[in-house]
Amino acid sequence: MNKDSQLSGEADRSETSPILIIPYMWIGDFVRNHTVVRVLRERWPNRPVDLLTTSLCAPLVDYMPGVREGIVWDLPRSRLAVARQLALAKLLRERHYGTALVLPRTWKAAIAPALAGIPERVGFVGEFRFGLINRWRWGEKKLPRFIDKNAALAQPDGAPLPPEWPVPQLQVPAEEILRWRQANGLTAGAAVALAPGSVGASKRWTYYAEAARLLVERGLEVWVVGGPAEKSLAQEIVTAGGPGVRDLTGNDLRNGVLAMAAAGVAISNDSGLLHIAAAVGTPTMGIFGPTDPYLWAPLNGLAATVVQNRSVLSCQPCQSTICKMNDHRCMRDIAASEVAELAQRVLREAGAGAER
Repeated sequence: MNKDSQLSGEADRSETSPILIIPYMWIGDFVRNHTVVRVLRERWPNRPVDLLTTSLCAPLVDYMPGVREGIVWDLPRSRLAVARQLALAKLLRERHYGTALVLPRTWKAAIAPALAGIPERVGFVGEFRFGLINRWRWGEKKLPRFIDKNAALAQPDGAPLPPEWPVPQLQVPAEEILRWRQANGLTAGAAVALAPGSVGASKRWTYYAEAARLLVERGLEVWVVGGPAEKSLAQEIVTAGGPGVRDLTGNDLRNGVLAMAAAGVAISNDSGLLHIAAAVGTPTMGIFGPTDPYLWAPLNGLAATVVQNRSVLSCQPCQSTICKMNDHRCMRDIAASEVAELAQRVLREAGAGAER
């Protein structure tokens, strides 16, 4: 790799050495990592970009334009797993990466790229990674938004940040959506997808069952989307909404991607499915309480609808996973009727836009 191709200098657009991204492995963050892919592809159109991924997030890679390949490698969160790290380093060494972008600030995330001898290993300062990272990025605290933190790693040293970054994109083929509809016995009409799950109880809006009932009464089809952890909640929502509600929860994240791509509108907590729905281009309503939409809402234009309680509480945003004051009012004061009415309006506006 010549000097001009390094992230510290001007991009040599003829450079062809591959780039590895070690991303965050939470679903929503993994989707938002696609901004980094887009920044790199704009700068180096001839350099292949690969993503390290877990088994859970692996289906997302298939829908990310600009990614050559996902390297599926599960590492435990709670221990070092030396043998797995060494085996991963061996695999990375055989692929001859010129650059590794290590997005997480943990030292564990930087071990395999360093052991693999990847010449340029880029990351923010954090967790005693001296020697593991050899191309430092500074000023992370001045970048409050997740997208700025990540995409800044793909910028040259000292380069000014643009006012807007490219937004994450997931491209789902129409024929795959059609096959998914047929396999699940779904009609071609517009449906409302509900994503009631999230990591952290405080981010969960608790009126999805009532909202489903109201939406069905308005003649809309409702799908409940999520993982195995949402199965019992999905059954409660189905019971409340009746035959017009379908439980589409399951083990495969690909099912969630296709459901969000097929839906006419998605309603979600601040969760991974919120970012999936926005990235596939589905009009999306994100329900926010303890977390700050400025920092965590999707950046895609179609996902501009943020639902919050009408009066901001003094404790908002607390960023806590468990409500410690005000009895969860930041979410409890968002009425199901308000969400149902807004979903109808979003559907009407989306339909009007498609007709123009």
